[in-house]
Amino acid sequence: MRPEKEVGDILRGLGERIETLGLNTFQLRTLSALRRCRTADLGGHVDACTECGVIRVSYNSCRNRHCPKCQGNKREQWIQARNSELLPVPYFHVVFTLPEELNGFCLRYPKEAYGILFKAVWETLRKFGADKHVITGMISVLHTWGQKLNLHPHLHCIVPGGGIDKKNGKWKNIRTDGKFLFPVKALSKVFRAKYVSMLRATKILPQSVIKPLFSKRWIVFAKRPFAHPSHVVEYLGRYTHKVAISNNRLLSYQDNRVCFSYKDYAHGGCKKVMELEDIEFIRRFSLHILPSGFVRIRHYGILSSTSKKVTIASIREQLGSIEINFFDMRSLKPFDPKICPCCGSPTMITIEVISARGPPATATDKVFTVSLI
Repeated sequence: MRPEKEVGDILRGLGERIETLGLNTFQLRTLSALRRCRTADLGGHVDACTECGVIRVSYNSCRNRHCPKCQGNKREQWIQARNSELLPVPYFHVVFTLPEELNGFCLRYPKEAYGILFKAVWETLRKFGADKHVITGMISVLHTWGQKLNLHPHLHCIVPGGGIDKKNGKWKNIRTDGKFLFPVKALSKVFRAKYVSMLRATKILPQSVIKPLFSKRWIVFAKRPFAHPSHVVEYLGRYTHKVAISNNRLLSYQDNRVCFSYKDYAHGGCKKVMELEDIEFIRRFSLHILPSGFVRIRHYGILSSTSKKVTIASIREQLGSIEINFFDMRSLKPFDPKICPCCGSPTMITIEVISARGPPATATDKVFTVSLI
C-alpha cells in the first residue's frame, strides 16, 4: 500500500528553498534523484493487457541507495545471496556507536570517520578472537541516523560464535552457553583505543580534540545469540538496505510542516510524533547521504569475499549442513511485470516508452487505440 506522503513530496514542496541549506553537489544530486523517482521526470513505459485491455503507466525509479522507494528488491536480493553462506553455528549481534563528540568530524570528513569505524571495529573483534586462538569474521552494516533523524553513527555487526582454530584449521566455538560473545565493557575500551589511535594517525584533528575522547563512554551493545542460524539473514535484512527514514513513518505534510513517527528508546521504545519544518526535515535527512562510492555493507575475516568460498565449505564439511526453509521465513514474491493487475493473466505488453521529458499529451488515446486492435 502506497504511503500518503513520501520524502519525494517534501522535496518537491521545498522547491528552490533547498538551495539555502548549503549542501554539496553530490547531496543535491542525490536529493534530486529522490525528488524525481517514479515520476514523469525520469520517463517510463505504458503497458496494456491483451486479454482485458487494462492500461498501466509505470514511471522509472531512481535506484539511489538513499531512496526510501528503491530498497525493497535490493534487500531481497541481498538476503537470498546470503542464504547459501549460513553456517550451522551460533551468531551474535553487536553494535558499536561513536560518541556524539565526533559528530562534527563525521560531518566534515565522513569518508575518513566511517572508514575508521569499520577498521576499528574489525580490529577489535579480530583481537578478541585472537585471544581465543581463532580467526573469526563479521558482516557489518553502517547506519548514521537516530529515530529523530539526528546524527548517530553506529555499526551493526553479525559475528559467528567462533572461528577457525589457528593450530589445526578446524572450527572452534567460543561460546556455547547462550551468553554474550565477548565482555561488553572490554570491547568498549579496546574499540575506543583502536579508533582514537587510527584517528590520531590521520592528523586531521588536533590533540586537544582527540585527548578528551578517552574520558568519554563509548557504547557497545551486544545481544544474546540468535535462536537459529536461519534467523540471522532475516534479522540482518532489516538493517542492510535501510535508509534514514521510511515513507511509512511520514504522517502528514502540510503548510511546510512535516509530522513523522519515531520510537523513543529512552522510554521503552514507545511511539511518539515529531513535527519539523520541511527545510529542517530535509537538512536532517541530508546528514545521512554517504559519500559517493562509499561501501556501507562490508564482510571481514572468514566471511570476507576473498575467504568465504574456502572457509564456508570447509566449516560445513566439518560441522554438517543446515536445513532452512526460507519460504516459510519470507513470503514475498518478486514483481512480474507481465502479470495483469486486473485479470491476473501473464499478458501485459509494453506498447509505448515514455521519454524522460514526460508522457505525450495524447498518450491515453494512443494506448486505447493499440489495446483495442
